[in-house]
Amino acid sequence: MRFVTTPAELDALAPFSADGSAGSRAVVMTMGALHEGHLALVRAAREANDQVVATIFVNPLQFDDANDLQRYPRTLEADAQLLEDAGVDVLFAPNVETVYPGGDPVVRVSAGTLGDVLEGAHRPGHFDGVLTVVLKLLNLTRPDRAYFGQKDAQQLLAIRAMVRDLNVPVDVIGVPTQRDPDGLALSSRNVHLSASERASALSLSRSLEAVTAALELGEPLADALTDGRRVLDATEGVQVDYLEAMNPADAQPLPAGYRGDAVIAVAARVGATRLIDNVPVRIG
Repeated sequence: MRFVTTPAELDALAPFSADGSAGSRAVVMTMGALHEGHLALVRAAREANDQVVATIFVNPLQFDDANDLQRYPRTLEADAQLLEDAGVDVLFAPNVETVYPGGDPVVRVSAGTLGDVLEGAHRPGHFDGVLTVVLKLLNLTRPDRAYFGQKDAQQLLAIRAMVRDLNVPVDVIGVPTQRDPDGLALSSRNVHLSASERASALSLSRSLEAVTAALELGEPLADALTDGRRVLDATEGVQVDYLEAMNPADAQPLPAGYRGDAVIAVAARVGATRLIDNVPVRIG
């Protein structure tokens, strides 16, 4: 695996196919503190591309809390070994000055209405920061395909909308959420959970299971969401931001009587750690 920190070094590593012709490149963007969820993205990319580039960059634009940015785990050496073992060809790990050479960018990508609901409502400006750095990294790495986890459902939706609306020449591939055997969605933030907090954090996935089970029994959506909320409210140490159903096309709330595909999304703070999860469902 080649380790590079500048765009010039990355440009010198063009992908080639087995016959020597120009090959396909995939990118997996991360902020480090890697876990099995990130490695699942790498494996999916490895199966379909000649070259896999992974990026590690802790993006300050997407943190609305300076303490959260400071607390974000940074484990570059261990991450590099995991990526090499998983088959990454190039690790691109630029510093802040490389990605934002003029300081905080004056021009940024706006998430529009996607940034006004759910995660966007609770973290103002978050998706603008995500989309800005994703577009910059797409321009720097110039991949054919980019792989993102479905655990960040609203983020994946926003990235797909940006690629479509701005005519970015890349295929965006979603990879299913990876979970521990007990159901907890993998997240770099899980390292901050104490043993008791981790037990409480299981209420997020269990609330989604309760909603899904209720919908499968034919309960109205509002009643199913109430069932899920009971699971969260009954768990000590969990402060809920939302448990909602969103339209998978635009992340907006579902109208009364909606039938079709949906995403049930949950966000909550367990102790000092904020976690999210979601599950796709079919209503009706």
